[in-house]
Amino acid sequence: MQNLLDEFIQVIKNDERLVVDGYVNKAKVEDLALNLDSDFLNILMNHEGLKKHFFQAVGDVLVFDKVKFQGFIANKSFLPDSYTSYKNKIGLLNPENQFISQSKNVSLVFPHKDCVLEGGQSEEEAKRDEIFWNELLAPDQIDQLLAPKVLTNFKRYDGNGIHKVENISIKDNLLIKGNNLLALHTLKEIYAGKVKVIYIDPPYNTENDTFMYNDTFTHSTWLTFMKNRLEIAKKLLSPDGVLFINTDEIEHAYLKVLCDEIFDRENFVGDLIWKKRKGGGNDSTYLALDHDYILVYAKNKSKDVHKKKWRVPYTPEYLKRYREIDERNGRRYYWDTLSRDGLQSPIVVELDCPDGTKITINSQKSKETILAELETGLVRITETRNGWTVHHRVYEPEEGKVLRSILDNVGTNKTAKDEIKALFNDDKAFKHPKPEQLLQTLITLASEEGDLVMDFFVGSGTTAAVAHKLNRQYIAIEQLDYIENTTAKRLHKVVEGEQGGISEAFNWSGGGSFIYCELKKVNQLWVDKIMKATQEEELLDFWHKMQEEAFLSYKINPKEINENINDFQELSFDEKKKFLIEVLDKNLLYLSYSEIQDEDFEVSEEDMKLNEKFYSLKD
Repeated sequence: MQNLLDEFIQVIKNDERLVVDGYVNKAKVEDLALNLDSDFLNILMNHEGLKKHFFQAVGDVLVFDKVKFQGFIANKSFLPDSYTSYKNKIGLLNPENQFISQSKNVSLVFPHKDCVLEGGQSEEEAKRDEIFWNELLAPDQIDQLLAPKVLTNFKRYDGNGIHKVENISIKDNLLIKGNNLLALHTLKEIYAGKVKVIYIDPPYNTENDTFMYNDTFTHSTWLTFMKNRLEIAKKLLSPDGVLFINTDEIEHAYLKVLCDEIFDRENFVGDLIWKKRKGGGNDSTYLALDHDYILVYAKNKSKDVHKKKWRVPYTPEYLKRYREIDERNGRRYYWDTLSRDGLQSPIVVELDCPDGTKITINSQKSKETILAELETGLVRITETRNGWTVHHRVYEPEEGKVLRSILDNVGTNKTAKDEIKALFNDDKAFKHPKPEQLLQTLITLASEEGDLVMDFFVGSGTTAAVAHKLNRQYIAIEQLDYIENTTAKRLHKVVEGEQGGISEAFNWSGGGSFIYCELKKVNQLWVDKIMKATQEEELLDFWHKMQEEAFLSYKINPKEINENINDFQELSFDEKKKFLIEVLDKNLLYLSYSEIQDEDFEVSEEDMKLNEKFYSLKD
């Protein structure tokens, strides 16, 4: 690689367009190459080594391999001493030594039958025998995968029950069932730049295989999985939008580096430390890990964008001290000692007391200011058991207080489980919810009433439930079947006025509505069938039917597989499932909106009309 680099630099540095202050400019090289600049390509073709490396012969024509070239200049040793070397970041590499941040691969995850893709397991629950099949798609396998999808099975939930959806508004709350990456791309054209707060609690990727993946869900695969979703999340955020990511110590550092690359390090707001449990037994081998991390990123941390300071309300206990009322302005206040020890650069002030004696105090106010406030009643000198004391009025805060980075008073895992049990009268309704007060703190910190909140790993629906109670609009996405029996039911209870969680504190008594809908399945129907299969015979029968009814990958030859069907039969049960899922064309997991008129997919007239309304939504 180094010899090729040396040759490359020697050849291209004669092009004046590529040299800045005596150094080859990496950004300009990339720009000319990806735009197929003819002069630049001629330079490469006139060098036998570079021509052989970056061009392929197709008949009598030489074709420039842009993908290979981009990988070449993305290598961390490329132009190490160049004008732009300061831009190099800490890179996260996949097994092919490509930067994950620049990879175009897409990670899809298929949870096994009856499994729940969830974060936040406790240590004793971390060895469950659950399987998630992950498939990493290369760019040449992606065609319609990320195209907007057809929505179906619309239902509106309100205080009067569940109804057909007659109309859709840009202000409707949405609960969407389907693969979250594909759902996010479905929402992109309508909601890009409109989401004020995104909170996600993605699956953790623990070293002890809390999530069991075929071929192991490695760091690089997990980060690709997250990268795909965070890139589209960034596009959905408003200019003053904020992202909160709940994670644990295993992937926290890696996720921080990935987010620095996607959102820019300058937009990192900070880390919140959420104390998720109140102490416990002494059964840990090394450390008792009582907390999670919440990474906080702004779409743009510019002061011009975030004009409103982030503040959280003061607690009622704190505000009890503000008992007196200033009749001149109606504001509540209390008297506090003006003199303070330990002040930096204190102002030493000598004052006359009512009895003619003098008192010296350390203050942050000048003597002139104190004397003026004595005249207006904002400062007083009173006699106490310890002698004369100077007090000043402290008014009830109007903005609230700055949130501290350690969240130790917003509920715990147990709080959240108790909230779910109260809603469903069942300890097992959902294993790992988050407490409502935690989400209330984050949502109120960075948004106002009417703002749009999103959670695309919504699980039991805590984010959506809290957003609803706080009069925020929300979009929530979940892939698994419990969305109907847990998430939708929970949100309907919110609409009806349930009194759990933060309801009492925010005087919640019910109201509003939300729309439930699903991405219309095509090959995903086969994935579901394969996942649910319990007998070997079912899988062989599926293979025969899939050849007639499913959309298979262009990479496979059914005839060849049938000729070697004995090899298929020798696979284990789980390997057969994995194989059948892999031969499906992932571009057709769900139906693309561009195909809605195709009669083969049997989209109802009702769904056609609702999709047309949905895709024409505007402010």
